[in-house]
Amino acid sequence: MIYYWLHIIFIYLGARFFWKKVDLAADLSRSRLVNLWDCDVRFMANSKYFYYMDFIRLELLFRSKLYDNTIKKGMFPVLGSQKIIYKNPLKCWSKFTITLVLDGWDDKWVYHKQIFRCKGEIYAIGITKVTFWKNKKAQDIRKIIADSGMEKAEMPPSPEIMEMFNDDHEILMRN
Repeated sequence: MIYYWLHIIFIYLGARFFWKKVDLAADLSRSRLVNLWDCDVRFMANSKYFYYMDFIRLELLFRSKLYDNTIKKGMFPVLGSQKIIYKNPLKCWSKFTITLVLDGWDDKWVYHKQIFRCKGEIYAIGITKVTFWKNKKAQDIRKIIADSGMEKAEMPPSPEIMEMFNDDHEILMRN
């Protein structure tokens, strides 16, 4: 867990003081190496994919105007749901790229795809829905995005992404 928090501090410091700002709508990619601490035996552990998904989302938050319009105003990001589809395992010491792609938003959630590539091939795709909370309430995403400099007024999520999250609430209520 220390590695996780140290990495977040590194991302924050790099984003705030050294790296260029990024546009919310632009894809953000980062090259990584599967190290020994990421692995179960010879392959990256499933839980580590979620770490890297967190890191790329936080990097976007820290490097864009989103930081000034959320964190500095007392809002914090909350992950509503995440799904991952694995195609191939990432081997220890292999280099991979994770790319964060904005899929769209509605009044409450922002939807992203995180694509893991190795040697030009897709190895996994993670899909997340995120909102911002303040005073125990989800905030209006459209206003946050507009205040953060997004030129598009609307960007509805793709139907296949919405379909993936359709039953989440019902599953929680049944159990």
